[in-house]
Amino acid sequence: MPHAPTSRARRGPLLLALVALLGGLVAVVSAPRPAQAAPATFAHPGVLVSRAQLDFIRGKVNSGAQPWKAAYDQMFASRYASLTRAAHPRSVVECGSYSNPNYGCTDEREDAIAAYTMALIWYVTRDSRYAAKAIEIMDAWSAVITDHTNSNAPLQTAWAGSTWPRAAEIIRYTYTGWPNLNRFATMLRNVYLPEVVNGNTTSNGNWDMSMTEATLGIAVFLEDRTSYDKAVARFRNRMKAYFYLATDGSVPYGPGGGIDTASEIISYWQGQSTFVDGLSQETCRDFTHTGYGIASASHIAETSRIQGQDLWPEFTDRLRHALGLHAKYQLGTAVPSWLCGGSLTLGLGPVTEVGFNALNFRLGIGMTNTQTLTLNQRPAGTNNLFVAWETLTHAANPA
Repeated sequence: MPHAPTSRARRGPLLLALVALLGGLVAVVSAPRPAQAAPATFAHPGVLVSRAQLDFIRGKVNSGAQPWKAAYDQMFASRYASLTRAAHPRSVVECGSYSNPNYGCTDEREDAIAAYTMALIWYVTRDSRYAAKAIEIMDAWSAVITDHTNSNAPLQTAWAGSTWPRAAEIIRYTYTGWPNLNRFATMLRNVYLPEVVNGNTTSNGNWDMSMTEATLGIAVFLEDRTSYDKAVARFRNRMKAYFYLATDGSVPYGPGGGIDTASEIISYWQGQSTFVDGLSQETCRDFTHTGYGIASASHIAETSRIQGQDLWPEFTDRLRHALGLHAKYQLGTAVPSWLCGGSLTLGLGPVTEVGFNALNFRLGIGMTNTQTLTLNQRPAGTNNLFVAWETLTHAANPA
């Protein structure tokens, strides 16, 4: 009769099996969802403004509450709200540096803002004429446009491509009847997305930030998880290469693309060699372009929150310091000699509402300078590029 196995012999395989089992369980429990993973189910409307936010806006405007009523009145009185507006689509939009030449550049950007404006008015009033007008504008472009050309093509595509999905999301998911919806989706997929999805490493950072914003918004509308993930991955890299924190080290992160050494990074940061929390790669260029970067960063974080991912906590420090530093000097604080040679070109623009609402109102972070500037600028209008009506959509909006 063979001997029974010893207790030690029995324990060996059992322990190995138990360790393997527990290891597998630990891996399952501790392995987080990939940080850039697109949502399993996309939220709609879900580009910059959610249905809950739209409901909040509608309630405030219809009750006459401020500052939302004043912001709505400003929007409604603008040229973007005219029901007699005629769209001006082009097959090929050609935009050189600073939109020179300008063959359809202004028309495209402003028609996109008009479609978004009409969509917001539709949601607040339930006047179907405005939904129909938004559709008319979007249909006019989706029937015609085939390409963007010349040196500013990526940026132009990004600006319009950031705004179209905001309008389209509201109309698609709150209004019944858009026969050419699929053609519009095809336009975003074939004309806009290829131009922006890979970003731009070496141009000034507002380019990459705007292109990433457009990619994310288009991805939500198309429910394109691959492009969504790509946008979030690019955003994470660009945020560290665009807004400085002291924890980054003696110089900011490089964006890649051959801008890697300290001297290359300093040159890329407009020659600025002293770095403080919140400084942007374009601060010493001018505040207008820096404002574009702040706006797109805020829009991306807000869209991610609506989609259930919420990138605000990850970049709270970079964004609060960026907003605070630029607000301080925009408000008139004397410029020290170490900062951009003691001279700044101001003009931040109406770009603080989304970030201020997320960080101060929702997360409770004190932001004195940003608050002062935001309140001074209300109601925030539009920069006629891709920022529009953000006092209306995001002032003290808890949703």
